[in-house]
Amino acid sequence: MTITRHRVKRAVFLGAVPAVVATLLLSGCGRTDSVGAATATPVDDSPATGTIEFWAGAPDGDSLPAFLAPFEAANPDVKVNVTVAPSNGFDTKLTTAISSGTVPDMVFLYSQTQSSMLATDAFAPVPTGLVDPASFFKTSYDGTLVDGTAYAVPWYSYANVWYYRKDLVEAAGVPLPKTWADMETFAASMQKTGVANPIGLSVAWDGYSAQSLSEFAKANGGSFISDDNKEWTINSKENVEALDYWAGLIKKGYASADGPQFLDTTPWFSSGQTVLLNNGPWFPGWLDDANGAGWSATHVGSIVAPAGVDGSVGSIGGGSLAVLKDGKNQAAAWKLVQWMSQPDVQAKWYDTFGNLPAVQSAWDSSTAISTDPLLTAVKASIPTAVSVPQVPTWSEVGTVIGTQMERVARGEATAQEALDEAQSQAASIGTGVK
Repeated sequence: MTITRHRVKRAVFLGAVPAVVATLLLSGCGRTDSVGAATATPVDDSPATGTIEFWAGAPDGDSLPAFLAPFEAANPDVKVNVTVAPSNGFDTKLTTAISSGTVPDMVFLYSQTQSSMLATDAFAPVPTGLVDPASFFKTSYDGTLVDGTAYAVPWYSYANVWYYRKDLVEAAGVPLPKTWADMETFAASMQKTGVANPIGLSVAWDGYSAQSLSEFAKANGGSFISDDNKEWTINSKENVEALDYWAGLIKKGYASADGPQFLDTTPWFSSGQTVLLNNGPWFPGWLDDANGAGWSATHVGSIVAPAGVDGSVGSIGGGSLAVLKDGKNQAAAWKLVQWMSQPDVQAKWYDTFGNLPAVQSAWDSSTAISTDPLLTAVKASIPTAVSVPQVPTWSEVGTVIGTQMERVARGEATAQEALDEAQSQAASIGTGVK
């Protein structure tokens, strides 16, 4: 099986995030400004000059030097130095640089740890007029806000959706699920055709499991955190009901508590052991890598998340571009961010690396995106997708929730008991927001 760029990226974060959060807390870094305190100086229209030090994680960063050549050609007096770091060490490298005061001009932030990074108070507010906030998917743009001020610009966006084995489901004549109740009917029907575990859930029992549960919680009218991000609300009635339903899919035998783990999703799905699972828009590419080009076009379909009482909810992902306030060439860095935010540039980045645009209009202008039927559900899911709580301690709390979810799935605790324990631990950790 081929290990693709996206597969590597997702895998490395499983171990990297807690270390980053711990470093942030121990270093004493943290945002202290209040609402309205940030200022943002507009950027003029003159060409960029000087050297821009740009840090990015691999493998995305490996493609940037060639991709940025047109920007350098249009700004002949500027040089962009791209420093690429392994994804599993990128956030630690950046945290260390922030602590020491030796920072680059701009960086690429991953959505998984963006809130932790922005909480360090190391980043400059986005200049007034640099970009049109309304041009981005709102859920992605909102993730860049701290106290109502944007400290980053969305670079790419996606939402997880549910992929299904189109060939097997259509052959069985089983209707696709539109609601939670439909999920169980669908799974029971597919089991009768010989599918062992029709539904694949996020069973790594870590922060990604917690992120998956957050989708179900939101669809049930719940949330892990209060609207002002100051208090955890993990053991709310709606969240307990969501976990009860989610774990019930495992207890009823429709899903397994042991897989597919992240790297097993492709073989489980390819073999038909699982015929419906939640994943990101890179998943069809993995399947083509494993089974041959064009396999996904004939074997795979995609749907938005089956709806709970509060609607259909996926999870938002992606990344953003941010400028360090102690960088030496902020003006040129912002001009590069502005260039990378153009619809045609973002569409070209999809052609180059496969990351979907954060600018909405680029989805329509790109033929590759607009004609891909598997992306229809992705685009439809983004507006209502939920992000992980945008607080510095989410990574640590997410791991706590994931651990407690396993206890329920394996019959060691009720959903109420598990989320009561998660709430207790999370309350001790705090949200990091005052």
